[in-house]
Amino acid sequence: MAKLVYVLNQSLDGYVDHLAFRPSLALFRHFIEHVRDLTGIVYGRRMYEVMRYWDEDLPDWVAAEHDFAAAWRSRPALVLLMSIDFTSTPLYLVAASHSSPALGRRSAL
Repeated sequence: MAKLVYVLNQSLDGYVDHLAFRPSLALFRHFIEHVRDLTGIVYGRRMYEVMRYWDEDLPDWVAAEHDFAAAWRSRPALVLLMSIDFTSTPLYLVAASHSSPALGRRSAL
């Protein structure tokens, strides 16, 4: 059985600019190894939309960015959302409504 680990990136003032965040190579390697060790990842819709940056390799990336993207794309994501309006990496969606929740693999939806 996999264990559930909650991780939150946050600065001391409570703000993280995901567009300007550039970790050192050592810290980035830590994140790469951390993601490789995960069974899967749980996201809300907004954070998943931020992480979709890693869906496709960009030509100006350094090797570590390619490594992180490959590790991220290799893990299934469980996305909790109110509407289903996108597709991407190996993905499970939980679409919540007031009447009944639905769970399914992207290819089945």
